[in-house]
Amino acid sequence: MILYGISTCDTCKKAQKALVAAGHAVTFRDVRANPLSEAEIAEFVAEFGPAIVNRQSTTWRGLSAFLRESEPEAQLAAQPTLMKRPVIRGPGGLTLGWSDEVAARHGAGG
Repeated sequence: MILYGISTCDTCKKAQKALVAAGHAVTFRDVRANPLSEAEIAEFVAEFGPAIVNRQSTTWRGLSAFLRESEPEAQLAAQPTLMKRPVIRGPGGLTLGWSDEVAARHGAGG
């Protein structure tokens, strides 16, 4: 199982802790230190659409008008931390965010 996020994200830490406690082997991928590939960005945008971009973040508010109007793929390539977090790749497929529903889907409570 891979958890994509950033090391300073409290939601990512909470998700990782719950997944490990549920017995999962979790590989953490810091998208700031190890940015997503074009193929990964395309996959995430195909799966989640524009919801993959966190439009409430400080990073979003600091974007240029041009980048705000661009496609999610360009936004994530330019600013990896715009990705809504965490994205979890597990046996049940890809999930976005951390909620009771996501936790239950990955067998980590609910």
